[in-house]
Amino acid sequence: MAAASSAAPARHSCAKLSVPVEDPKAVTAGGGTVFVKATWLPSRFSLAVTDGAGAWVADASDHEVRLRAEQWDQPVADYIALAERYLAFQQPGSTYSFHDAGKGQRRLAWTFERQGTKLEWRWKLQPSPNTQQTISEILDFLMDANIRLSEEVVRKTQSFDKLKQEAEKCLQQSERFNNEKAEFEQAAFSKFVAVLNSKKAKLRQLRDKVVELESAVKPPKEEAGQEQEQEQENSTDRTELFEAESDKEASAKDEHSSETGSGNVPTSPGESAATSRGRGRGRGRKKARR
Repeated sequence: MAAASSAAPARHSCAKLSVPVEDPKAVTAGGGTVFVKATWLPSRFSLAVTDGAGAWVADASDHEVRLRAEQWDQPVADYIALAERYLAFQQPGSTYSFHDAGKGQRRLAWTFERQGTKLEWRWKLQPSPNTQQTISEILDFLMDANIRLSEEVVRKTQSFDKLKQEAEKCLQQSERFNNEKAEFEQAAFSKFVAVLNSKKAKLRQLRDKVVELESAVKPPKEEAGQEQEQEQENSTDRTELFEAESDKEASAKDEHSSETGSGNVPTSPGESAATSRGRGRGRGRKKARR
């Protein structure tokens, strides 16, 4: 057990605790505040306390810590962890006191709640054999802790500034990406519109070609119709010419008959009827032609 205790690394803490002031005059002199420097080991711990004027120390051995833990029905590790919790940082709701215990001794006490019951732990401290050295060690520890905290603050600040710069770069990059995206979308839309218009123009050209082809296919039919009409007209003209020539021949025969015959009387009823029909058809065709 002792070997394990010596091998385990020690933890150090220093807390500023507010305590009641026994002497009202001490308030103006900075009373009411004590600094508690502690060294924590797995089975024991040591304390050094100063109020700025004096210094007191306590060395809780393994045996003393084990007896205290048994009195409170706790394992040693739990007892030390609870003591460290209240002496490494001032806990809200806990009452701290640092009273005279006679013969130059002091009693450091603090309260806590356990299962709804308010309890108090106390440790008696002896005057430091070397007050100046104890106070100097406490101040050195506080200065070192302050330096470490300052360095950590600087590192955190630098890290924060770096993160801020990276965030600004990311924001600028995001804005650039958004602008490029908008430009790309605009260009793509313009290209799409241009392609669409080109397709529409090609469709119009194809439609015009189809119309031209249809108009080029229709004329032969119309020409055939015109040729048929022309043939019909020619046939009609030939018929009219033939009828006109027939009429002329008939007229010539009549005139010749009138010159040669006596009284131009038909020899038979059939000839008279045929002659009358021929003249009637001739006069009807002439009227129709007119």
